[in-house]
Amino acid sequence: MRIFVTGGAGFIGSNYARWVLANTDHSVTVYDALTYAGNLSTVRDMDDDPRFSFVKGNICHPADVESAMAGHDAVVHFAAESHVDRSIAGGDDFILTNCFGTNVIMDAARRTGAGRVVHIGTDEVYGSVETGSSREGDPLEPRSPYSASKAGSDLIALAHHATHGLPVVVTRCTNNFGPYQYPEKAIPLFTTNLLDGGEVPLYGDGLNERDWLYVDDHCTGVHLVLERGEVGGIYNIGAGNETPNRVLVDKLLALTGRDESAVRYVADRPGHDRRYSVDVSKIAALGWRRLRSLDEALESTVAWYRDNRWWWEPLKAGR
Repeated sequence: MRIFVTGGAGFIGSNYARWVLANTDHSVTVYDALTYAGNLSTVRDMDDDPRFSFVKGNICHPADVESAMAGHDAVVHFAAESHVDRSIAGGDDFILTNCFGTNVIMDAARRTGAGRVVHIGTDEVYGSVETGSSREGDPLEPRSPYSASKAGSDLIALAHHATHGLPVVVTRCTNNFGPYQYPEKAIPLFTTNLLDGGEVPLYGDGLNERDWLYVDDHCTGVHLVLERGEVGGIYNIGAGNETPNRVLVDKLLALTGRDESAVRYVADRPGHDRRYSVDVSKIAALGWRRLRSLDEALESTVAWYRDNRWWWEPLKAGR
């Protein structure tokens, strides 16, 4: 099978491409615009694999997308603007990339005859969950320009299934972490700051909760849905690791040998959702389960950033 991976030079997309090459006989084409969050250093370890190819391109350019996608059997659509803080500062790029870009991808997939399309969403579309866990049929209540644009992209993808019969499946994951994550997101930012002797900026009271999902566990779920998910369906993917940010920081302090003096509380961001949690019984019924505990995955992740300064130091210097 030939898999077309949008946003494959970014964090989750590159880890998915790497997972496919390591665990299957499929080939992968990464299609990426190489914006600030995607760069060739993230995929250079795959360059020598004959099953890997890279095409530079923007998902908002229909002719380029269709030309690059032609001949592929499946599409896995990761490409998105994804940083909430950036969306609060200005939402235009999020609407353009996440909504218009998704429409371009779905239309190109229909025109090129893709046999399966997986659209990667986020649990943030459900909004803040005070108790319990969100199920796939729950109402969407996004509270930031980012999550609103992702809710829109989910609906656009599903509309292409309903209207045109495009074989679309949507996934909604919780907060990912792991190698090659751009160091503006919480775990790589906190980790690299601590490794450099810097501070951790902690929003509000530090008690906002997130479900931290190791990226490889997410990738196994995405591929399982690609192979066995119900067309037109939605699948939550989460680790059951709902953790207050303050507890997460304490774990990172211990792993980096730092103490409480490295923590700096900062003003909370506007519309900061208090808690996310998803019910994963639907994807579990397909046979999926997470393979790493939060502590195991955090230890591995911190070790990766400690050992791979060559990758993240230039990114932080260029911010």
